[in-house]
Amino acid sequence: MKQFLITAAGVFAGLLVFLIGVPFVLISMALSATAAAPVPSVSVLTLDLRDPLTDQAPHNPLFGLGRNSASVMSIISTLRRAETDGRVKGLFVRLPEGGIEPGMADEIRLAFKHFRAAGKPIYAHSQGIYPAGIVTTTYMLGAASDQLWMQPGASLQVTGVSTEDLFFKRFFEKYGISPQYEQRYEYKNAVNGFLFSDYTAAHKQSTLSWIGSVYASNLGFAAGDRKTDPAVMRTALEAGPYVAEDALKLKLIDRLGQVREAEGALLAKAGEGAKAIDFDDYADAQQNEGDKTGATIAVIEAEGAILTGRDQGSNPFTGAASIYSDDLAGAILNAARTEAVKAIVLRVNSPGGSDTASEQILDAIRVAKAAKKPVVVSMGSYGASGGYWIASEASAIVAQPTTLTGSIGVYGGKFAVGAALERFGVDMRQTGVGGDYASAFGMGQPFTANQRAAFSGWMDRIYANFITRVAVGRKLPEERVREIAKGRVWTGAQAKSLGLVDELGGFYQAVDKAKSLAGLNGEIRLRRMTPTEGTFEALQNALGVSAMSARTLAAAAWVFGDPRSQSILDGLAEARLRSQGGGMVLAPTPLR
Repeated sequence: MKQFLITAAGVFAGLLVFLIGVPFVLISMALSATAAAPVPSVSVLTLDLRDPLTDQAPHNPLFGLGRNSASVMSIISTLRRAETDGRVKGLFVRLPEGGIEPGMADEIRLAFKHFRAAGKPIYAHSQGIYPAGIVTTTYMLGAASDQLWMQPGASLQVTGVSTEDLFFKRFFEKYGISPQYEQRYEYKNAVNGFLFSDYTAAHKQSTLSWIGSVYASNLGFAAGDRKTDPAVMRTALEAGPYVAEDALKLKLIDRLGQVREAEGALLAKAGEGAKAIDFDDYADAQQNEGDKTGATIAVIEAEGAILTGRDQGSNPFTGAASIYSDDLAGAILNAARTEAVKAIVLRVNSPGGSDTASEQILDAIRVAKAAKKPVVVSMGSYGASGGYWIASEASAIVAQPTTLTGSIGVYGGKFAVGAALERFGVDMRQTGVGGDYASAFGMGQPFTANQRAAFSGWMDRIYANFITRVAVGRKLPEERVREIAKGRVWTGAQAKSLGLVDELGGFYQAVDKAKSLAGLNGEIRLRRMTPTEGTFEALQNALGVSAMSARTLAAAAWVFGDPRSQSILDGLAEARLRSQGGGMVLAPTPLR
């Protein structure tokens, strides 16, 4: 009874927050949109890349409110506007101490190059670059600026790229856990950590291949931007680490100085009375400025794991991104039906997911193409496995040189934990009716021989479907696709040479391609038609006392209720993600 009263009080408090606090937030948002701070007549934008980045702006309104630099797409679109803004005289960038995802760094670098080509300088400042992630991407961005500054005494540790994986085979054997997984094929190594105690030959080959491609691409761009020989730069960097003073002597950086000194130097270059303006504040001020007029190209964004169904909101305070097939397919079909839309650019940043969800999205792309609306896929950091499935039959695919793509393959299975639980006095028993396969995914026992054979056949059919989609979409013989598939990950540069992508470049190169395929000339209008259903819609419906208000009650209980309520709701959200694909894990290799 006591716990019930606590939970009820939490629900009541949550309702007060939603019915009073949320309208206040929405009103504040509206006011901020109409009363953004004025942009000084002589401005230098300040962009901080040390904060976590996503490829696309968060769809959840409780994350990233008014913070546009949190996403790569917001950064590049804001810089495009700033190029033609006479008030903006330059860009000051704070570099992170670790690495940035390669595809993200490639996209931002292109935006930097375009900004500088408009005659506007970029100064970048680093307080040190340390071996965390693919740090060559951070150095590459610094090299793409007019001046790369480093704080005195800071460390430059850009000596190469490495990755590390965990292998649990011996642990599982010790505790009686039996991983029951199938892969198609040897390069589909997402579950290798469960099955082996070290890298297989294929796993190591694939990993070294894409890492090497990323490394070579990063150093090649950095050397080109700093007008030096790539081999000379590579030799110098690999001989590190260095303190900033030594890096300056080797001409790996341009200047030494504190943050305030680097920013002050750019302000002085910008002209008398120049003022620094936060990148997000500038982006907010531009939101109400009109788009170009002319023919329309729809921009639809998709980021995260690919799941069937539609976004139901789940925990309203999570910042995780997912692609829901009903939502994304619906957005593509809506764009196909919109007369003003002449082409579609689909921005994909996904490591994959459900095959059936991917097929639903691919079908929508087919419908758009049949309606004479070219669909160009722009890949971000990832366009792999299910992410490649949905792109396979697009009119064209544009990827960054370091985009991780391909991974044409599937895997799935379960853990048999009955023997492990027995050691702790827990017995797992199963009963049921119907065919033998009905009990295949019980976690108490491994597959029987017949279950394994049936499961293996099912995996073969999914893999064959994937091969067919790629062969048809890329106009390649199935035999050739099978040679380059097998679950192998390729970078964009490698994929282009194999015929898996059409062009190397970023989002705006994809826009140009869509424009060309649609036969458009002159000015075009980019219209964002990304699905907006989800948490924000749930909040609106809740405030309107719709059926969705039940979700608001659940959210209130999550926030204000007891820990057991929170645990149950989080557990349900996680279970829903796991349940996609009939309890199977049909997902891509986790790419790092």
